[in-house]
Amino acid sequence: MLNPSRTWPGSLAASLVVLLIGSALWALFSHSQDLNLEALWQDAYLRHVTIFSFKQATLSVILSVGLAIPVAHALSRREFAGKRWLLKLFAMTLVLPVLIGVFGLVAIFGRSGLIADTLQHFDLSMPFSIYGLSGILLAHVFFNLPFSAQIMVQALEGIPADQRRLATQLGLGGWQRFRHLEWPYLRQSLPHIVGLVFMLCFTSFATVMALGGGPKATTIELAIYQAIRFDFDLQTGAALALWQMMLCGTIAFVVQTFTRAVPNTPSEVLPLPHALDSRAAKCWDLLWITLVLLLVLPPLGVVLYRGLNPSALTVLADTALWQATMHSLWVATGASAIAFVLAIAVILASRHWRFHGQKRRADGIETLGAMILVVPSIVLSTGLFLLFRQFSDVFSLALWLVMGVNALMALPYLIKVLSAPAYQVAQSYHALCATLGVRGITRLRLIEWQCLRRPIARGLAVSFVLSMGDLSAISLFGSQHFQTLPLYLFRLMGSYQMDAGAAAAMLLLATSLGSYALIIRLVQWRHAC
Repeated sequence: MLNPSRTWPGSLAASLVVLLIGSALWALFSHSQDLNLEALWQDAYLRHVTIFSFKQATLSVILSVGLAIPVAHALSRREFAGKRWLLKLFAMTLVLPVLIGVFGLVAIFGRSGLIADTLQHFDLSMPFSIYGLSGILLAHVFFNLPFSAQIMVQALEGIPADQRRLATQLGLGGWQRFRHLEWPYLRQSLPHIVGLVFMLCFTSFATVMALGGGPKATTIELAIYQAIRFDFDLQTGAALALWQMMLCGTIAFVVQTFTRAVPNTPSEVLPLPHALDSRAAKCWDLLWITLVLLLVLPPLGVVLYRGLNPSALTVLADTALWQATMHSLWVATGASAIAFVLAIAVILASRHWRFHGQKRRADGIETLGAMILVVPSIVLSTGLFLLFRQFSDVFSLALWLVMGVNALMALPYLIKVLSAPAYQVAQSYHALCATLGVRGITRLRLIEWQCLRRPIARGLAVSFVLSMGDLSAISLFGSQHFQTLPLYLFRLMGSYQMDAGAAAAMLLLATSLGSYALIIRLVQWRHAC
């Protein structure tokens, strides 16, 4: 029997999300009343930033996903010490604070980076610039290739053992084995990977902001930021934000249309047949594993290495650094907590409806909770900036606005991570709880909390780290009196204080990874199910 008391918190949470996003969009529309898409598209600058946004995202997808295929192929065939930790690191690149990776790449490939200094000894120069399209593509490959490879490895591990044995018995060689056995499973996961990577690159803000090479390498999101913070052209900023939202909504619809859920059922991993495990095959796999290690590990290692420079103590003694760190921790803590409460309310309502056959209602409330996926962070921030400046000084509300934006951005991830496990727990324990009369807070404490600690820990940890490293919202609301650690680091990099930036980047990396590990440990302590 449907119980309204179990669904009204979720309905209220979804309504708050819709109200906040709707208010931000209303503010955008009110500041662009004369919006004419045809006239807007005739603007040469808008056409340029739109074309460049699609161009860099498309090239990033081709490089990231294309190179991930041989990397995943090699990793799925080989077992070696540290492989499990390497795959965990690959999964972490998606939530790693962007400026950490950017700083590491600049320290290696920049004009005064390690490679440039080495080439100078031989009177040679860098073949490309880290700033501009080449640098943006390099950064996107750094973040997205390992993540794509990790998903592909999971897809290849789902190949049934009997199919592997059959391929061996049929004597399928290297290319034939890949084409007839492995490619069909990779192909199932490709639409999801391509769509996700394209959206991430299309809405990339911090990467383009740090590595963009001026007007020639500007995306729509960066143009929004420049229009509001540099030119204070609110009407242009609002029009660009609406244009970005319409494009993201269209892309999200296309991605959803072509993406299908791929079941992840790991099977028995069989050793390669002796005929396929030749020296050439080993060298080929070793080549790709080595290349991806050279891509991922040096930028992270150089952050730690250069962070221990002689001026690090001076930087670490700067009160502004620790104030920015405390602001980041406050924002991340508040954002992850708000997102968690909203997600739990939505999931409990969704589960209750789904359990009583109201699938359409359940899907509807989860969709409302995740509708922020079609509204990029910079678009939402722009709308809130325009909305609250009519009533107050937006910079005095910076903490709460940044916290709210980050909470909404983390909400879809938490809903996705917790929805299926929560429904499975209800299916397993609903009859027992009804028989014993366990309900309400008691059921949440004794059953739900104990069995959902693992996904809750992962969801909270990822939400915290994402908020910790976000630069898009704080870039609009930040000021000299309120800045987070990523904004502090970005300003150091922008003024070419690389030694000071190295210490700040090391602190951001240590804080993010330490917080992730601490949250996982605390929430999963005495895990019961």
